[in-house]
Amino acid sequence: MADKITTHWQGGMTFESDNPSGKSVIMDTNVEGQDERFGLSPKALMLSSLAGCTSLDVISTLDKMKEEIDDFKIEVSGELTDEHPKYYHSVVVDYHFYGSDLNKKKCERAVNLSVDKYCGVMEMFRRFAKIETNIIYHIATKRY
Repeated sequence: MADKITTHWQGGMTFESDNPSGKSVIMDTNVEGQDERFGLSPKALMLSSLAGCTSLDVISTLDKMKEEIDDFKIEVSGELTDEHPKYYHSVVVDYHFYGSDLNKKKCERAVNLSVDKYCGVMEMFRRFAKIETNIIYHIATKRY
């Protein structure tokens, strides 16, 4: 299976890149003397791709387990190397689950399946970065 994208220069340091889904994303970078940004940083977009990939796995798995949660988010941080070409040498992925009756065992199983088996972006990151994962539970008390 192959994917193909096209990235087109929009002027300055701004580029538009399409996606096989038919959607597109604008990318740019910090430019000295320029305050306005129009898009996302390509490197940070890699972290978003990691979060998106594992999020899809986790929510899909929880749906199959018929586990209900109130909310879910992932925070990903990456440390870049000091030397060029700069790349993420370490990454931390924090999985945040919100709910009043969270089944921690099911949430943990969903995360582990994504991390160890399903998330292809996670596997790509493993080729060049040390990855740490954390699960954080936010238990809400029911209000009457």
